[in-house]
Amino acid sequence: MTTHPARVISETINVDADAVYDFACAPDRLPLWASGLATGIRQEADGWFAESPMGRIRVELAPRNAFRVLDHDVTLPDGQRFHNAMRVTPSGDGCVVAFVLLRMPDVTDEAFENDAAHVARDLTTLKALVEPRKN
Repeated sequence: MTTHPARVISETINVDADAVYDFACAPDRLPLWASGLATGIRQEADGWFAESPMGRIRVELAPRNAFRVLDHDVTLPDGQRFHNAMRVTPSGDGCVVAFVLLRMPDVTDEAFENDAAHVARDLTTLKALVEPRKN
């Protein structure tokens, strides 16, 4: 059995967990904060699809759920499928959004660090979108 190294990347958000989950789980809002889908996502008869730097990808989202799980699978044009574990966890009056980044075989240290930085930027963008601005 093979396991992949992983890193949990998280962002604390000073907004109720349900409100953050409601915002983040809407597929049409993904391009606002998930930069890999910046060109947009659209629902077709057989699922959600987006154009990415790797080509047309399929995005399968976890159904809405009471546990605030935002897991999603991404299928690349070549058929490779990647599971992305993500969830919103209540923390006091706010929450923590956590993404588990798996390091796949043949991924260099540099590429893994770039992926981790990319996820961190996306979570920071999500925070900026849902957290009230301070004047």
